[in-house]
Amino acid sequence: QQERSRGPAEGRGLTSGKQQQQQRPPDRGPWRREDDGGGKQRWGKPEEWAADEAAAAAPAAPKEQPNLGLSGKLAAESNKTVDGTAQLKYQPPPEARVCKKPPWRLYVFKGAEEAAPPITLNQTPYYLFGKDRKVADIPTDHPSCSRQHAVLCFREVEIDAPDGIAVMRVVKPYIIDLESINGTHLNGEKIEAARYYELLHQDVIKFGLSSREYVMMNEAAVK
Repeated sequence: QQERSRGPAEGRGLTSGKQQQQQRPPDRGPWRREDDGGGKQRWGKPEEWAADEAAAAAPAAPKEQPNLGLSGKLAAESNKTVDGTAQLKYQPPPEARVCKKPPWRLYVFKGAEEAAPPITLNQTPYYLFGKDRKVADIPTDHPSCSRQHAVLCFREVEIDAPDGIAVMRVVKPYIIDLESINGTHLNGEKIEAARYYELLHQDVIKFGLSSREYVMMNEAAVK
């Protein structure tokens, strides 16, 4: 009888029929046929079967739940103090930074005299002005001021380097009015609410109808 040429399946080391049922992998141990009514059989060493059964019986990992947390403006609206008594209107931006250098100070004047000691602005990325002393970093007690009136925030921004080619990152102070009733004034002009305005050395800020003036001073510029 003429010898049959080897087919592609046999060329890959595969067998079929009765040979496939009787042959076992050379790298595995003894096997058994489990009589569970379904005729299930498996290869491997008996000590491996217990681990396989334990893995199959382990509970499935819980599915990841959807993130229902607030973000953006909704997060800002739900931002409250620790005791829950006040709702904060301001949420600092991602670029908010603590400014150590150059050192900035805020001088408070009423008329020609200082109304309070100078305030060093190097402890936190932002300072909240308002007459609600539970949340205000710098209280403004005048009746015309809102409970949360405005914020002085230090932000990291990009500027052109002196060579005009490179870009460098610096931290600068900005003022933003929190949609107060009587507004915020910068150098005698009322600023638009909910918009950042850069503060420069010797800029004068006033809140509501209060006569107090808050003067920004860059200590590096004074020296």
